[in-house]
Parts: sequence; C-alpha cells; structure tokens
Amino acid sequence: MGFNLTELVSCLDVRRMGADVYEGSNYPLAYRRIFGGQVLAQGIRSLHESAGGKQVKSITQYFPREGDVEEPVTYRVDKAHEGRTFATSAVRAQQGERTIGVMTASLHTPEPGIERTQAAPDVVPPGWAQAIENPILPWDVRVVEGGDLSDPTPREASYRFWMRIPDLGDVADVEQQWVHQALLAHASEPTIIGTALFPLDGVSQADAQVKFTSAVTTHSIWFHSEVRMDDWVLVDQQSPTMNGSRVFGRADIWTRDGRLVASVAQESMVRMREDS
Repeated sequence: MGFNLTELVSCLDVRRMGADVYEGSNYPLAYRRIFGGQVLAQGIRSLHESAGGKQVKSITQYFPREGDVEEPVTYRVDKAHEGRTFATSAVRAQQGERTIGVMTASLHTPEPGIERTQAAPDVVPPGWAQAIENPILPWDVRVVEGGDLSDPTPREASYRFWMRIPDLGDVADVEQQWVHQALLAHASEPTIIGTALFPLDGVSQADAQVKFTSAVTTHSIWFHSEVRMDDWVLVDQQSPTMNGSRVFGRADIWTRDGRLVASVAQESMVRMREDS
C-alpha cells in the first residue's frame, strides 16, 4: 500500500451534493479497504464546508465497518449545536445504506486567550534524524533514534519522528487551516498500532495479516493551535497498554519551535492469529 502526494491531496476535494451533504472519491489503492486516514481527512473537509467560519477544534472518529475503495463516500453533516463561538456536529460517512464512519466534532471560532505549554521532548533536530521511506506518508519523514516499525526486536512502545510536506503550492486553499488539519489527520492514523507492537518479541507492523489482523476502531484528535504541515512537526507516540485484543496509543504533535499543536488518541483491534 503506497500513496502519491498529488492523488492524496486531490482526495481532500469533496463535492457538495446538497445541504450539508458531500461526496468524496477514494484514493486508488490496490488494497480493497478504504484507508482510515482518508475518512478522517474528508470528514474534516466536510466540516469545514459547513462550519460558517468556525475551525475544527477536536474530532472523534469511529470506524464501525470497512469501506470499499470502488464506491465513493457520502458525508452527511448534522449540526447538533451552533453557538456564537462553539459548535458541535456529527459526520456520518456512508456507502449506500452502509455506515463506514461516524465522526463527532467540536468547532470553535478562533479567539485570544492565555497561552501555555509544557516543554517539548528533547530530541535531535530533523537534520540529525534518520530519513526513511514510509509508503503511507509520501513526504519527508525522519525517525528519531533509528526506530523501525518492521523490526521484531522487543523495545519500549515509543516512536518519534519528524515530518514535513515541503511543497503544497498546488493546493488552492493551502493557507486555510483545514488543509493542514486534514493532512495531519491522515498522517496521525497509521503508525500507532506498530508502536503498540514494539514490546512483543518476534512481532512487528510488517506481520499484519500474517501473524495478526488489525483495524482502527476509534481515533481522536485535538487541535490546540494552528498547525502547518509545510514545516517540520515532531510526532511523539506511545502505547501504554494492550488488553483484550485491543491496543491503545497516543501522540503529541510539536512544532520545531516547541509548541504543542495537536494531540491524538487511538484504540484499535489487534487479534493474534492462532496459525502464526
């Protein structure tokens, strides 16, 4: 499974089908299931289209069943509450009568206030980190301390990497925050399961569908302040627990100058195969 940046960005462009109803095309993957990061990104775009000037503050996405890449996805936005500064909406992602995703979201009109953040992790800068190829993240990715998601050697369930999309010049709405939120949402989804597997001896993310089956069930993101994906951000991931065929992981997203711009939490199903 691999992504092309141009095609990935084009998937952000949902089409208006009616009042608060939008349709998105799927990324053309040979893998039959729709990638969850696409649903996150298109859901954020649909919220932006119906937001009336507010910005997405937080989302929680549930994945009740898999989607089919051969069929476009319809996003229906339900505005549960519309206040002067805050709003609450839900987005249902459907293929025909099948619901493949349910997103709840809080939106907020930007306003001034007290700013405080704890110190960022003390890691090497991007220029000193290890450049890697990640087929799901088709841009600059540089891993701190040489972590390898395909290495089955047991270690701490922690994974840190820098990432940056150096050129978003062809995106018409590049200055709008939703573009960067949508791309961050795509990038925040795929590596937490691999991080959770680090402490297991002889198992890695490379063993998906061989030694285990997995699927993200719930994914949440909080956007604390403006994020720019065309500058370096540090993704700091940990997974504190695995229990009952479920794994939990979280991540903080930091700018190069030490601002915490987003936080992520994810729960996934991971079932070890008896024949592995």
